[in-house]
Amino acid sequence: MDGLGFRHEQDRYIAQQVHMDRLHQLFRQSVSAVFGSFLAVIMLSWLCWDRFDHNVVFWWIALLTGATLIRILMFVVYFHSPAALRTPQRWELKYWLTLVLSAGIWGAGALAVMPRDDLLSQALVMLFTVGMSVSAVSCYSAYRYMTVVSISLVLLPCTLWLLFQPSTLQIGMAVAVLVFASFVFRATSSLANAVETAFRLTREMELAHSISTRAAQTDELTGLKNRRAFFQHAQQVYSHCRNYQLPLCAVMLDMDHFKHINDTYGHQIGDQVLRQMGVVIGQSFREGDIHGRLGGEEFAVLLPNTSIETAQGIAEDLIQSISGLMTGPVHCITASVGVAVMVPGDNDLHSLMCNADKALYRAKARGRNQVAVAE
Repeated sequence: MDGLGFRHEQDRYIAQQVHMDRLHQLFRQSVSAVFGSFLAVIMLSWLCWDRFDHNVVFWWIALLTGATLIRILMFVVYFHSPAALRTPQRWELKYWLTLVLSAGIWGAGALAVMPRDDLLSQALVMLFTVGMSVSAVSCYSAYRYMTVVSISLVLLPCTLWLLFQPSTLQIGMAVAVLVFASFVFRATSSLANAVETAFRLTREMELAHSISTRAAQTDELTGLKNRRAFFQHAQQVYSHCRNYQLPLCAVMLDMDHFKHINDTYGHQIGDQVLRQMGVVIGQSFREGDIHGRLGGEEFAVLLPNTSIETAQGIAEDLIQSISGLMTGPVHCITASVGVAVMVPGDNDLHSLMCNADKALYRAKARGRNQVAVAE
């Protein structure tokens, strides 16, 4: 993949992660809003109980209770679902539907209970609708359009009704709310952009750290683990197998006559051979196996939970795969392999690797291009 394609893949990955981060923040921040909107209706109805039509209040509370239960169920299912299923494709539409339902009931109910000839009650209703709008800004900050839609559904019914009333005070309240809403709408754009930028910077830093960590642990030529990374991971596997009494095998591999390839065909051809070796080794072992380039033309593999017979068979197959390689003018590439199994006498990882290394040199002494098992 060229640099431009790699960068495009990075940008696409970061965009997906930012989208996921926005969704997670939406669910985390808006839990309180579900209960807050319901409690606001209860408090408003209690304050204006003598001024509201009780039948309308009961219907308002009943409908909002149903919408609240639906939203609570959605939150329960979301937080109990596996992380892999908490995707925007699966949850954003559900959230939009429950939000529109709840905000629509809130705004329509506020208009329905508002007395037509009681300025104090009207002012209290508008105060609560504005309060609900402010809470929407904090709850849906990662999604600008959710904030705008929820504020509009809550504020506009009562505000538009007041705007066409004969009283100057009523029109003044409506104008004040509209001015407030215009400022909020502009602020939501800046807030949503700031939130997205923060998420993007965080993800870019994580990706850069991951790339730099991988680069520090990877042999640039073969793509395998470098010497330091190999022994770091190998020590963890060794300790695990020893603690749980699992079989563990080590494989040491050294290319035959590699100096002759470099001297005859040049280091560029030699590097190509090493790259091919990295591909073959990477494809010949399991995901849980640890493999790396120790230096020059020497490679090592650690096979956890593997018997010596199985390890020998894997090594034989590896020898066959290598013998089929050809790079430019080099028509014969071979390697010698030593295999050893962890035994009670091994005090540490170094002992196991030394046994495999001794077997490797025995394979070379026997004529190369073969596998030798440690005695």
